[in-house]
Amino acid sequence: MANFFSIFEQMTMAEHQQKLIAHFDLDAFFVSVERLNDPSLIGKPLIVGGRERGVVAACSYETRKYGVHSAMPMKTAMKLCPQAIVVGGSRGEYSKFSRWVTDIIAAKAPLFERASIDEFYLDLTGMQKYFQPFQWVIDLRQEIIDKTKLPISFGLASNKLVAKIATDEAKPNGYLHIPFGREKEFLAPLAINKIPGVGTHLCSSLQELGIETIKDLSEYPISKLEKLFGKYGTDLHNKANGIHHGQVVPYHESKSISTESTFEENKTDINFFMRELVRMVEKIAHELRRQNKTAGCIAVKIRYPDFETTSRQTSIPFTCYDDELIANAKELFHKLYRKGEPLRLLGTRLSELTDEAIQTNLFENVEKKTGIYKAIDDVKDRFGKYVITKAGGL
Repeated sequence: MANFFSIFEQMTMAEHQQKLIAHFDLDAFFVSVERLNDPSLIGKPLIVGGRERGVVAACSYETRKYGVHSAMPMKTAMKLCPQAIVVGGSRGEYSKFSRWVTDIIAAKAPLFERASIDEFYLDLTGMQKYFQPFQWVIDLRQEIIDKTKLPISFGLASNKLVAKIATDEAKPNGYLHIPFGREKEFLAPLAINKIPGVGTHLCSSLQELGIETIKDLSEYPISKLEKLFGKYGTDLHNKANGIHHGQVVPYHESKSISTESTFEENKTDINFFMRELVRMVEKIAHELRRQNKTAGCIAVKIRYPDFETTSRQTSIPFTCYDDELIANAKELFHKLYRKGEPLRLLGTRLSELTDEAIQTNLFENVEKKTGIYKAIDDVKDRFGKYVITKAGGL
C-alpha cells in the first residue's frame, strides 16, 4: 500500500483522464452512535433530537416507515410515530466517532473531502491503472465497519453527484458502483427529488410540468428549463444527464488559533485568572467566527515562576460559541492549576478547526444564539474587541 501513494503522486492528472469518485455516508449516524452506546435501542423506533419544541436531528429506519424525517418538528414526528423512543443526542460522541472515521480514511485515501460530520468524498482518479478501485473501496468500508462498528454506505461513480445518489440508493449499509457511461441509465428511473437540491417546492414545480422522473427531466427542453429557472435550469439539465464537474476539495486540518499573556508580576488571584481566561477565549472565539470556522479541540497553558510550563487539551463538540468554549477552558484550568501557587503566564488555544457547520442546530435553538453572537461581533468590530466582555466567575 505504501507504494500506492508514491505512484499516485507521480501520476499526471490530465484533463481528459476519467474521474473516479467514491462517496461515503455513515448510515443514520446519530442513531447508530446512540445504539452503540445503548444496545437496548437496537431494532426500536428511535428519534434523536430536541424535545417537544425541538426538531428531529435523526431517526431510525424503523421510524422513517411512519413518515418521520430529519428537520421535522418533534410534535409532528410524535404524532406520526407515538411509540418512538426520543433521546436528546450525544454531541461529543458524534464528534469523536466522526474523527475516528476521518482518521481511517486519511490513512488510506490519497485525496479526500470531509463534506460533513458523516459524509466523505474520495477522489480515486488514476487508481484504476494500478489497482481495482471498487474492491479497494469495499475493503476500506469494511475496515471502517470493523473498527468503529458503524454502518456505512458508499457509491462509486465518475463524479460527485452520481456517487452521492448511488450512495443514497445503496442504503442502508450497502454499496453501489455506477460504471462510466452508465450514469444516465442509472438515473433515468429515479424520482426527481433524488437529485440533491431538488426540495419539496422545486419538486412540485417540476411535477406541474409533467416531470416525474430524472429521465423526464433529462429529456425536457433545456431552453424551457432556462426560461423557467434561469441558470439553475441549465444545472438541472446537466444533473439529470449525469453531468457534474464538482471537485473533491482536499481535507486538511486548519492551523490553530491561540493567545497567551505573560504577567508583569506573578499572580495568585483565582478571580484574576478567570477574567483573563474569559478575555482570551472571547478573543480567539471572535477570530474563529470571523473565519467562519468551528473548533473541535481546546487547550489551556500555564507557566509557573520557575518556568515550569504545562498544558492540557480536550476534544469538544465542534463550536464557535464563547460560552461553550469558556466552560471547557475553565474546566481545563482547574485540572491543571496547583491551587494557591503564583503564575507568570496563562494561554489558551483552539485547534481542529473546520469549516463544518455546527451540528448542534437540530438539538437546540441555535439560530437565536447565532444571531446574538453576530450582533456582539458587529459591535466588537466597530468599537473594539473588549467593549463587550463576560464576567469571569469561578
